[in-house]
Amino acid sequence: MIDWFSRIRWEHLYDAELARNSLPFLLEGLKITLFIAAFSMFFALVLGVLLGIARMSKYAILRLPARIYISFMRGTPLLVFIFILYYGLPVVGVQFSSAVVAGIVGISLNFAAYNAEVVRSAVMSVPRGQWEAATSLQMSYIQSLRRIVLPQATRIALPPTFNIFMDIVKGTSLASVITVQELLYSARLISGRTYDSMTMYITAALIYWIVCIVIGHFQNRLEVRYSRYLNRH
Repeated sequence: MIDWFSRIRWEHLYDAELARNSLPFLLEGLKITLFIAAFSMFFALVLGVLLGIARMSKYAILRLPARIYISFMRGTPLLVFIFILYYGLPVVGVQFSSAVVAGIVGISLNFAAYNAEVVRSAVMSVPRGQWEAATSLQMSYIQSLRRIVLPQATRIALPPTFNIFMDIVKGTSLASVITVQELLYSARLISGRTYDSMTMYITAALIYWIVCIVIGHFQNRLEVRYSRYLNRH
Protein backbone atom coordinates (compact mmCIF):
# COMPACT_ATOMS: atom_id res chain seq x y z
CA MET A 1 0.00 0.00 0.00
CA ILE A 2 2.80 2.41 0.90
CA ASP A 3 4.59 1.59 -2.35
CA TRP A 4 1.40 2.27 -4.31
CA PHE A 5 1.06 5.72 -2.73
CA SER A 6 4.71 6.53 -3.40
CA ARG A 7 4.21 5.96 -7.12
CA ILE A 8 1.40 8.50 -7.39
CA ARG A 9 2.49 11.73 -9.04
CA TRP A 10 0.78 14.08 -6.62
CA GLU A 11 1.93 17.19 -8.48
CA HIS A 12 -0.32 16.11 -11.38
CA LEU A 13 -3.36 15.59 -9.18
CA TYR A 14 -4.42 19.22 -8.98
CA ASP A 15 -3.06 22.29 -10.77
CA ALA A 16 -4.14 25.26 -8.63
CA GLU A 17 -2.97 27.80 -11.20
CA LEU A 18 -5.00 26.19 -13.99
CA ALA A 19 -8.05 26.06 -11.72
CA ARG A 20 -7.65 29.74 -10.85
CA ASN A 21 -7.23 30.78 -14.48
CA SER A 22 -10.23 28.67 -15.53
CA LEU A 23 -12.51 29.94 -12.77
CA PRO A 24 -14.12 32.79 -14.79
CA PHE A 25 -15.10 30.36 -17.54
CA LEU A 26 -16.42 27.85 -15.01
CA LEU A 27 -18.47 30.55 -13.29
CA GLU A 28 -20.12 31.36 -16.62
CA GLY A 29 -21.17 27.72 -16.74
CA LEU A 30 -22.34 27.98 -13.14
CA LYS A 31 -24.73 30.77 -14.14
CA ILE A 32 -26.42 28.40 -16.59
CA THR A 33 -26.47 25.69 -13.92
CA LEU A 34 -28.21 27.96 -11.41
CA PHE A 35 -30.59 29.27 -14.07
CA ILE A 36 -31.70 25.74 -14.97
CA ALA A 37 -31.86 24.69 -11.31
CA ALA A 38 -33.98 27.67 -10.23
CA PHE A 39 -36.56 27.33 -12.99
CA SER A 40 -36.62 23.54 -12.70
CA MET A 41 -37.21 23.70 -8.96
CA PHE A 42 -40.00 26.25 -9.38
CA PHE A 43 -41.90 24.20 -11.95
CA ALA A 44 -41.17 20.93 -10.14
CA LEU A 45 -42.54 22.40 -6.90
CA VAL A 46 -45.73 23.73 -8.49
CA LEU A 47 -46.39 20.50 -10.39
CA GLY A 48 -45.37 18.45 -7.35
CA VAL A 49 -47.97 20.13 -5.13
CA LEU A 50 -50.69 19.49 -7.72
CA LEU A 51 -49.59 15.87 -8.16
CA GLY A 52 -49.37 15.34 -4.41
CA ILE A 53 -52.91 16.63 -3.88
CA ALA A 54 -54.18 14.54 -6.81
CA ARG A 55 -52.37 11.51 -5.38
CA MET A 56 -54.41 11.83 -2.18
CA SER A 57 -57.71 12.54 -3.92
CA LYS A 58 -60.68 10.27 -3.28
CA TYR A 59 -61.48 10.46 -6.99
CA ALA A 60 -59.81 7.71 -9.02
CA ILE A 61 -59.76 9.88 -12.15
CA LEU A 62 -57.26 12.14 -10.37
CA ARG A 63 -55.54 9.64 -8.11
CA LEU A 64 -54.65 6.91 -10.63
CA PRO A 65 -52.99 9.14 -13.30
CA ALA A 66 -50.98 10.84 -10.54
CA ARG A 67 -49.83 7.48 -9.17
CA ILE A 68 -48.82 6.26 -12.63
CA TYR A 69 -46.93 9.47 -13.40
CA ILE A 70 -45.07 9.42 -10.08
CA SER A 71 -44.22 5.74 -10.46
CA PHE A 72 -42.90 6.23 -14.00
CA MET A 73 -40.75 9.26 -13.16
CA ARG A 74 -39.31 7.70 -10.02
CA GLY A 75 -38.66 4.43 -11.80
CA THR A 76 -36.80 5.77 -14.86
CA PRO A 77 -33.39 7.49 -14.99
CA LEU A 78 -33.43 11.24 -15.54
CA LEU A 79 -30.78 10.88 -18.23
CA VAL A 80 -33.00 8.55 -20.27
CA PHE A 81 -35.92 10.97 -19.95
CA ILE A 82 -33.78 13.89 -21.14
CA PHE A 83 -32.69 11.82 -24.15
CA ILE A 84 -36.34 11.05 -24.93
CA LEU A 85 -37.28 14.72 -24.80
CA TYR A 86 -34.35 16.10 -26.77
CA TYR A 87 -33.63 13.34 -29.28
CA GLY A 88 -36.87 11.35 -29.34
CA LEU A 89 -39.62 13.95 -29.57
CA PRO A 90 -38.25 15.59 -32.76
CA VAL A 91 -38.95 12.28 -34.50
CA VAL A 92 -42.68 12.90 -33.95
CA GLY A 93 -42.44 16.59 -34.81
CA VAL A 94 -41.99 18.07 -31.33
CA GLN A 95 -38.81 20.09 -30.86
CA PHE A 96 -37.68 22.45 -28.13
CA SER A 97 -36.39 25.92 -28.91
CA SER A 98 -33.08 25.17 -27.18
CA ALA A 99 -31.25 22.51 -25.23
CA VAL A 100 -31.61 24.64 -22.09
CA VAL A 101 -35.41 24.55 -22.38
CA ALA A 102 -35.32 20.79 -22.90
CA GLY A 103 -33.15 20.43 -19.81
CA ILE A 104 -35.50 22.53 -17.69
CA VAL A 105 -38.56 20.60 -18.88
CA GLY A 106 -36.91 17.23 -18.31
CA ILE A 107 -35.61 18.03 -14.84
CA SER A 108 -38.88 19.72 -13.81
CA LEU A 109 -41.08 16.83 -14.89
CA ASN A 110 -38.80 14.25 -13.28
CA PHE A 111 -38.33 15.91 -9.91
CA ALA A 112 -42.01 16.90 -9.69
CA ALA A 113 -42.66 13.25 -8.86
CA TYR A 114 -40.31 13.41 -5.87
CA ASN A 115 -41.83 16.70 -4.72
CA ALA A 116 -45.27 15.10 -4.98
CA GLU A 117 -44.25 12.35 -2.57
CA VAL A 118 -42.81 14.93 -0.18
CA VAL A 119 -46.09 16.87 -0.27
CA ARG A 120 -48.14 13.73 0.27
CA SER A 121 -46.06 12.52 3.22
CA ALA A 122 -46.01 15.99 4.79
CA VAL A 123 -49.79 16.40 4.52
CA MET A 124 -50.36 12.93 5.92
CA SER A 125 -48.11 13.80 8.87
CA VAL A 126 -50.50 16.53 9.99
CA PRO A 127 -52.68 15.13 12.80
CA ARG A 128 -56.13 14.02 11.73
CA GLY A 129 -57.62 16.27 14.36
CA GLN A 130 -56.62 19.29 12.30
CA TRP A 131 -58.81 18.05 9.43
CA GLU A 132 -61.67 17.43 11.83
CA ALA A 133 -61.31 20.91 13.31
CA ALA A 134 -61.45 22.43 9.82
CA THR A 135 -64.54 20.37 9.03
CA SER A 136 -66.24 21.56 12.21
CA LEU A 137 -65.65 25.11 10.99
CA GLN A 138 -67.48 24.15 7.78
CA MET A 139 -64.39 24.55 5.61
CA SER A 140 -64.24 22.85 2.24
CA TYR A 141 -61.44 20.40 1.36
CA ILE A 142 -59.49 23.08 -0.50
CA GLN A 143 -59.98 25.62 2.30
CA SER A 144 -58.82 23.07 4.87
CA LEU A 145 -55.68 22.41 2.83
CA ARG A 146 -54.87 26.06 2.22
CA ARG A 147 -55.64 27.48 5.66
CA ILE A 148 -54.97 24.66 8.11
CA VAL A 149 -53.03 21.72 6.70
CA LEU A 150 -50.53 23.13 4.18
CA PRO A 151 -49.03 25.74 6.58
CA GLN A 152 -48.24 22.93 9.02
CA ALA A 153 -47.14 20.53 6.31
CA THR A 154 -44.76 23.13 4.90
CA ARG A 155 -42.56 22.97 8.01
CA ILE A 156 -42.39 19.19 7.70
CA ALA A 157 -41.64 19.35 3.98
CA LEU A 158 -38.81 21.91 4.19
CA PRO A 159 -35.84 19.54 4.75
CA PRO A 160 -36.71 17.02 2.01
CA THR A 161 -37.66 19.85 -0.37
CA PHE A 162 -34.25 21.47 0.04
CA ASN A 163 -32.64 18.06 -0.43
CA ILE A 164 -34.49 17.80 -3.74
CA PHE A 165 -33.23 21.26 -4.70
CA MET A 166 -29.67 20.11 -4.05
CA ASP A 167 -30.31 17.04 -6.20
CA ILE A 168 -31.66 19.30 -8.95
CA VAL A 169 -28.51 21.46 -8.83
CA LYS A 170 -26.38 18.34 -9.21
CA GLY A 171 -28.81 16.86 -11.74
CA THR A 172 -28.28 19.81 -14.07
CA SER A 173 -24.94 18.19 -14.93
CA LEU A 174 -26.89 15.66 -16.98
CA ALA A 175 -27.94 18.48 -19.30
CA SER A 176 -24.35 18.50 -20.54
CA VAL A 177 -25.14 15.41 -22.62
CA ILE A 178 -27.46 17.53 -24.78
CA THR A 179 -24.78 20.22 -25.20
CA VAL A 180 -26.02 22.62 -22.52
CA GLN A 181 -22.93 24.59 -21.51
CA GLU A 182 -23.47 24.41 -17.78
CA LEU A 183 -20.77 23.89 -15.15
CA LEU A 184 -19.77 20.31 -15.98
CA TYR A 185 -19.81 20.95 -19.73
CA SER A 186 -17.53 23.96 -19.20
CA ALA A 187 -15.15 21.81 -17.16
CA ARG A 188 -15.13 19.21 -19.92
CA LEU A 189 -14.28 21.84 -22.53
CA ILE A 190 -11.30 23.09 -20.53
CA SER A 191 -10.06 19.58 -19.74
CA GLY A 192 -10.23 18.77 -23.45
CA ARG A 193 -7.95 21.71 -24.25
CA THR A 194 -5.54 21.33 -21.33
CA TYR A 195 -5.58 17.52 -20.97
CA ASP A 196 -5.95 17.98 -17.23
CA SER A 197 -9.28 16.35 -16.47
CA MET A 198 -8.52 15.75 -12.81
CA THR A 199 -8.01 19.43 -11.99
CA MET A 200 -11.12 20.57 -13.82
CA TYR A 201 -13.42 17.88 -12.45
CA ILE A 202 -12.18 18.43 -8.90
CA THR A 203 -12.76 22.18 -9.32
CA ALA A 204 -16.26 21.58 -10.67
CA ALA A 205 -16.99 19.25 -7.75
CA LEU A 206 -15.83 21.90 -5.27
CA ILE A 207 -18.09 24.51 -6.89
CA TYR A 208 -21.09 22.15 -6.69
CA TRP A 209 -20.21 21.52 -3.05
CA ILE A 210 -20.05 25.23 -2.22
CA VAL A 211 -23.43 25.83 -3.89
CA CYS A 212 -24.99 23.02 -1.85
CA ILE A 213 -23.46 24.42 1.34
CA VAL A 214 -25.10 27.78 0.61
CA ILE A 215 -28.44 26.07 -0.05
CA GLY A 216 -28.11 24.16 3.22
CA HIS A 217 -27.43 27.42 5.06
CA PHE A 218 -30.63 28.98 3.72
CA GLN A 219 -32.49 25.78 4.62
CA ASN A 220 -31.37 26.04 8.25
CA ARG A 221 -32.31 29.72 8.48
CA LEU A 222 -35.72 29.12 6.92
CA GLU A 223 -36.44 26.22 9.27
CA VAL A 224 -35.61 28.35 12.31
CA ARG A 225 -37.73 31.24 11.09
CA TYR A 226 -40.67 29.01 10.21
CA SER A 227 -40.48 27.26 13.59
CA ARG A 228 -40.67 30.63 15.35
CA TYR A 229 -43.68 31.55 13.21
CA LEU A 230 -45.50 28.34 14.17
CA ASN A 231 -44.64 28.79 17.85
CA ARG A 232 -46.24 32.25 17.82
CA HIS A 233 -49.40 30.78 16.32
